[in-house]
Amino acid sequence: MKIAIMGTGGVGGYYGGLLAKQGHEVTFIARGAHLQAIQKNGLQIKSIHGDFSVSPATAVADPTEVGAVDFALVCVKTYDTESVARTMTPLVGAQTTVLSLQNGIDAAERIGEFVGMEHVLGGVTQISSAIESPGVIKQVSQFRRIAFGELDGSISARTQSIEKALKETGITAEITQDIHKALWEKLVFISAASGLGALTRLPMGEYRAVPETRAMILSLMKEVETVARAQRIALDDDVVEKALVFMDNAAPHIKASMQLDVETSHRTEIEAMIGVIGRKGRELGVPTPTADFIYAALLPIDLKARQTS
Repeated sequence: MKIAIMGTGGVGGYYGGLLAKQGHEVTFIARGAHLQAIQKNGLQIKSIHGDFSVSPATAVADPTEVGAVDFALVCVKTYDTESVARTMTPLVGAQTTVLSLQNGIDAAERIGEFVGMEHVLGGVTQISSAIESPGVIKQVSQFRRIAFGELDGSISARTQSIEKALKETGITAEITQDIHKALWEKLVFISAASGLGALTRLPMGEYRAVPETRAMILSLMKEVETVARAQRIALDDDVVEKALVFMDNAAPHIKASMQLDVETSHRTEIEAMIGVIGRKGRELGVPTPTADFIYAALLPIDLKARQTS
């Protein structure tokens, strides 16, 4: 397949690297020193599943240099969704499939406003991966899972083709017939990992079992569950328990991407990770005091990062 990776950060760089390793024609969309390093030295992947490199690697800043592709993977930060969706229209031809692996619950719809909803799939990923240095991606989690599907719940030929390509890389990939459920299930976990990680600035293993902190984790997860159910999202009865088990079984050194952004004074995805819980809660008449507290505590940090970026 001819593939474009929109956002060659920890997620896009890792998955795009695996697809290139399998022989697909992959173009990495990147910028700055990261782009220059990939163009000069290729893309280097350091992973607990095995190191490898893509060299030479095709990397550009401007999607117009690529032309229409079979498959576009969108992995940019959620606050860049609209601006990136505008620039990626040259990638989208009649048969192009666009898959978002971004955080939050509405990225697919936001992208679809620019490229056409008929091209878009919804997706979620579970992975811990980040740019270690320009041209170098470091992936540190045992889990590397993608769940994705048509927004209407159907099983299509394009989802089956993409599932096959992803599975051939060695990752866990699966088609879901309820991507909206999958998005909210991820938010149950990732909001807690992001919020409490950003507040404590500690690896997950150093805060998840502290009783007072765990009580806040549980409270936040239950708020996300309640907001989702108020929108008739069919979450499993034990969704919070499963999220806690996943957190407890994660390697103790894991840090969520939003936490890493806070620690490095970068702009964060606070609106998609935390703010959305309170906003949806107010729309639906659901109290979200824990989410509101975490949002208020972290917002000044994010506002400062936006001013200095």
